[in-house]
Amino acid sequence: MSYRLVFTHGYTRRAARFIRRHPEVLSHYGKVLRLLEQAPFHPALRLHKLKGCLKDLYAVSINIRYRVTLLLLMTEQEIIPVDIGSHDEVYRG
Repeated sequence: MSYRLVFTHGYTRRAARFIRRHPEVLSHYGKVLRLLEQAPFHPALRLHKLKGCLKDLYAVSINIRYRVTLLLLMTEQEIIPVDIGSHDEVYRG
């Protein structure tokens, strides 16, 4: 079962700014996005549900330092990226 990534304007701007600041992760970020569409529960993504004020979101790892927070709409098989950045940046809630 494949999923569809739906990018909001706000996320696209945040992701572009993130990539400008961290061009070294661009290829790995692309791999993460492709894997999200094909198999969002693949262990390499380290998908996990968040808690607290971010309890409606999930997160995946780009690498040990950077994360992408996501809204998963399982009934419509859509994944909406919400935020991208370091662990502290995306979990600031």
